[in-house]
Formats: sequence, structure tokens, C-alpha cells
Amino acid sequence: MPSLAPLPSRAASASQGLVARLEQALNAPDHAGLEALLAPAQREQLAPRLRRFAQRFANARWRLSVGDRLPDGRLPVAVSVSGTTEKDGLLFSLEASQQLAISTEAGLISGQELLQDQSLLVNARGSLPVTLLIPDAVLTGSRYDVDVVLDEPLGQAMVAGGLTSLTSDQVHEQRSPDIQLEPMGGGGLFKSVQAPFQPGVQTWAAMLVHPDGVITVTKQVRVVNDRSQL
Repeated sequence: MPSLAPLPSRAASASQGLVARLEQALNAPDHAGLEALLAPAQREQLAPRLRRFAQRFANARWRLSVGDRLPDGRLPVAVSVSGTTEKDGLLFSLEASQQLAISTEAGLISGQELLQDQSLLVNARGSLPVTLLIPDAVLTGSRYDVDVVLDEPLGQAMVAGGLTSLTSDQVHEQRSPDIQLEPMGGGGLFKSVQAPFQPGVQTWAAMLVHPDGVITVTKQVRVVNDRSQL
């Protein structure tokens, strides 16, 4: 007899259905149906941020997938979003990803924790691939590397780049920071930074100016005091 895959439990089916409806609402032109999936407190937090994002990336496409519930009952959700925006006559392409732990109550999303977050915004005449070598989590007080590596040889070209940390207000309001640029060597931006001595989050913004275009990166790094959380 052929083996049969186990049927999802009722709870698993409900979780998958909730995330599927959330993806559908996010991809709707006016985010129709989104409020019906969120508890009141989440509506107040998320609605303004989504409106700001939609103003910049009106054609964004969202993709969500859900895993098995975590031991604490929350849902792990992987989010990816892509889109384009135009500024000062230049076209920028966005590729972003997040890992969320979502709390649910009475079939609604009642809370969320951002476990991983990074985005790549590129304006280029052609392909300008990069690799991000930035950890998702580090120990308190440790030093670590923030590297944005150009995948293709530079040849004789010169690159300018810079790195700055973002405040929680800048992140929440999606404000663009001022980044001081300086000549870079070795095919990208390579910085050694230090984590704070208290647990929390560091968010970095980096920029590379290449003869073929401009690359902007944002990345969240969780700062933990327990190695098991890495």
C-alpha cells in the first residue's frame, strides 16, 4: 500500500488558513480584509506602517509561509516582499524578508515578535548582485562583522560606502537615515562593530555606491545574553 502523508490537525489547518488570508489581504490593492484578521491593538500598530509602506511600494507582492507552532504556542511565519518604487527619476527594486513569531487569540493576530529582518534596495543599470554577511543574532558585548560583498569583480571601478545604526523611531517610522560615504576597497563594505552590553536589537543601514548603481541594505541583529538563543 502506498504511504499516506499525515493529515494536518484542525489547529494546524486553522493556522495555515489564517496566514493564507493574511497574505491575500496584504496583496489586495487596498489591503482589504486586513483589519478583520487583527486584534484592535495590532490594527493601531500595523495600519499606519502598512500605509506608509504602500505609499512607497504600491506594487509590492507579499509571500507568507507558516511552520509548526513553537513550544510557547506562537506561529513562526516567514515573510518575503518584493516591489519597485521611483524617486527623483530613478527606479529602485526592493527584496525583503522577515521571520515573525505571531501570537493568536480567538482566531485573530494579537501580537508579533520580529525575529529576523533584512531588506535590499537596488537601483542599477543591470544586475548588481551582492551577498549580505551579517548575523541574525549575537551575544551581548561581542564584536561582529557587518559585510556587504559585491559578487562580481570590480576591475578598475571604485566603490563608496557607509554604515550607520538606526534608532527605534527611524525603524518604526521608516525614515531614511543620513549615511556618510567613504571610499571602499576589496569589493564591498566590511565593518567590525560591537554589540551593546544589554539584550535587545541593533538595526543597521548600509549603502554602497557603485558605477553601475546604488545598493541600500537594512538588517536587524538580535542581541542576546544566552548562547542558546543564537
